Amino acid sequence: MHVRTLVTIYATLAAAPALSQQIFDVWTTTWDRTQLLNYENLSPNPVNFVAASGTDDGDITIDDGTVHQSMAGFGASLTDSSALLLSKLKDKNAGNYWSLLGKLFDPTNGANAAGFTYLRVPLGASDFSANVYSFDDVDGDTHLNNFDIGKAPSYLFSTIRDIQGINPYLRVHILPWSPPAWMKDSGTMKGGSLVSGYTTVYANYLLKCLQGFQNRGIFAWAIGIQNEPQHSDPTYPSTSMSAYQEAQIGAALRSLMDANGFASVRLIGYEHNWDDAGDYPIKITEDAGNAFSGVAFHCYEGDVAQQSAFVNSFPDKEVYMTECTGVDGTDWWEDIKWYMDNLFIGSVNRGSSGALMWNLALDGNGSPKLPGAGSCSTACRAVVTVNSDGSYAFNQEYYSMAQASKAVLPRDTNGPFGQRIGSSVGGGLSSDLQVTAYVTERGNSSDWRRYSLVVLNSKDQKSGSYSPSSVKATIGFRGKLATYTFPVGVTTLWWYAQ
Repeated sequence: MHVRTLVTIYATLAAAPALSQQIFDVWTTTWDRTQLLNYENLSPNPVNFVAASGTDDGDITIDDGTVHQSMAGFGASLTDSSALLLSKLKDKNAGNYWSLLGKLFDPTNGANAAGFTYLRVPLGASDFSANVYSFDDVDGDTHLNNFDIGKAPSYLFSTIRDIQGINPYLRVHILPWSPPAWMKDSGTMKGGSLVSGYTTVYANYLLKCLQGFQNRGIFAWAIGIQNEPQHSDPTYPSTSMSAYQEAQIGAALRSLMDANGFASVRLIGYEHNWDDAGDYPIKITEDAGNAFSGVAFHCYEGDVAQQSAFVNSFPDKEVYMTECTGVDGTDWWEDIKWYMDNLFIGSVNRGSSGALMWNLALDGNGSPKLPGAGSCSTACRAVVTVNSDGSYAFNQEYYSMAQASKAVLPRDTNGPFGQRIGSSVGGGLSSDLQVTAYVTERGNSSDWRRYSLVVLNSKDQKSGSYSPSSVKATIGFRGKLATYTFPVGVTTLWWYAQ
């Protein structure tokens, strides 16, 4: 028998478990906000897995013999605007700043925190920047002699380094909203297309971005070529880029990365909506499959089921969901249901190794934005609202992602992330419950693996007003059953097994 020791900020268990598995650890966010990422340790009365009778596999079936993708985690984009607000918070109220970063990014096992591990960072200006800039705005500088990573605000880099100090697992994914204006047919970063003659120059520009971040103490985990390459907007940095162009740039960039110490960095393609999953990302992978580690999707057009068109065509490529935003004026619980169903359960069950929201931090007006930018006509809502008085408030995006993040973080220091395993809902509960499950291997092979289950109970019976109903369900695992009553909301369970 192995000794199971789980240390959390709430309790320490140091007793040998029974040979049957037991659920001790539960995180819950309920529809009415009475519980918000609330932790409960069930000791001394854990939920036991007991022998099933007959052929009963349970309402929720966990199949740990079927192992899918490894997870990279959950998070958001650190735009210039997000970094500016966080920097101002640090100056205004350093205690709140560090408290906030801890609740967002602390990955310590059992910590009262989301443990986000994935940070997407625009290269140059986006629609959430103070002004339009690239890292080389000198016309015709094809040798990139004037490239300067310092064009990005200093608070961007300092904020990333502060987050790295809290979370050593942080994956930083960098990508541009536009090439420099002089590389484009429009002569501006606001809309237009890359001139085809600048393919090699642009690949070198992106290499210099990797080197520039490295010189600032940030080794990128992934890089993209163009955010939303099928979208050109004259009011903020954006670029239309064909699949052929992106594949050509990808091939050139991959060679440069491999030759310059960045062979381990992922090259992620597409970065656009579900609705074209069966075309653009497939074309770039067909044309330059050895260059791209995988592709990323956004949530603004189409639906999550379309993601499968790419996954089925290239099952060995990585998939990420890297952008979706909430907007002002929507319903808190309806948003959480949608996020779990489509992003943090739905996208993951269709192959995503990570899922992210758009801005990490904005103020209560969805600002600051690039002056004149036409995006977010209804104010975009960030994961956290940071106020000018030094206070902050978490939004529904935080709680839904945090529930998912709790299931995949390493159990041991520098240990592996969770891997998705088989899970399904049967009987008459499939319309009420959405689930995904994970196994997390241990640093010591003799330690029991951690198993995690994330469950959305959407049985709110909304008809004018809510009439929520908890759902009592059995969880089938290795021929045994555990019974748990899921409140309307999101629940994350842990247990351990050999």
